[in-house]
Amino acid sequence: MDVPALSMSVAQGSLAQAVQIRVLSMAKDQSTQQAQQMVQMMQQSVQPNLGGNLDISV
Repeated sequence: MDVPALSMSVAQGSLAQAVQIRVLSMAKDQSTQQAQQMVQMMQQSVQPNLGGNLDISV
């Protein structure tokens, strides 16, 4: 059994997993920020008087 090669393989696997977790964390943070921005935009676009009156002529 080649112990040094096995050790390097395990280390590379651990590094790859750590990188994947970090990338997923960054994507989650970005999604959270975009969702907060969307909520702010929706709150700013609310017009409380819009649709309060309905004019109909028959």
